[in-house]
Amino acid sequence: MKFIAVLACPSGVAHTYLASEALKKYSALHGVEIFVETQGALGINNELEQSNIDEADIVILSKDIGIVGLDRFEGKKVVYFGINDIVTKSEKIILKLKAYLSESL
Repeated sequence: MKFIAVLACPSGVAHTYLASEALKKYSALHGVEIFVETQGALGINNELEQSNIDEADIVILSKDIGIVGLDRFEGKKVVYFGINDIVTKSEKIILKLKAYLSESL
């Protein structure tokens, strides 16, 4: 399974990067390939390539502030989570999304 995520938080610093690390950690732990783009005070980092988007089974977006470039995900399965939930509940999120995708097959 391949996931992508675009994360941003109101301050654009700490929570964005904490959420990114949490998603990467638990995705690896549960056999999910993930690419994470961050948007914040430092601009856009690790911008997703079109091939990442095309191959993604699901798109995870933070919902606390606007994400730049949402049109890139048209036609994809998109889920929204609060940045704090991504930081504190990443493992649960990854497992639920894996289960959802397995049921969809």
